Amino acid sequence: MNQDEQHLQILSIFHYVVGGLSGLFACFPLIHFVVGIGIVISSLTEKSGAGGPPLFLGLFFVIFAGSFIFFGWAFAICVILTGRFISQRKNYMFCLVMAGVECIFTPFGTVLGVFTIITLVRPSVKDTFEAKTSALPTAA
Repeated sequence: MNQDEQHLQILSIFHYVVGGLSGLFACFPLIHFVVGIGIVISSLTEKSGAGGPPLFLGLFFVIFAGSFIFFGWAFAICVILTGRFISQRKNYMFCLVMAGVECIFTPFGTVLGVFTIITLVRPSVKDTFEAKTSALPTAA
């Protein structure tokens, strides 16, 4: 196994790890989401103005926490897919774009994204992805 193959295998494993950690961190606002749902339910079931928190506060919690969870899980899935694609040596452009997006998320994403970009721009690695793509059968 040459050095490029080793680097791609290690990058693939670290993408799985960082994707799992990202998915876990995206679950942190679940408590805000549940609290927001509780506020919305209590606001809708209470009699007129019994002194509870207003409905818009509950909606604020639900919308922001829900969107944070959704985008965090979507990011985690994309990072895991990047690890899968690197191990299969396909979807070069997706892997390269995701490596750039990962750089936004410090500290693990930045380190992983930079090393992924450095590895993927090597001509020998790019040739590996292209050879794998050209070996696929085409539909006639």
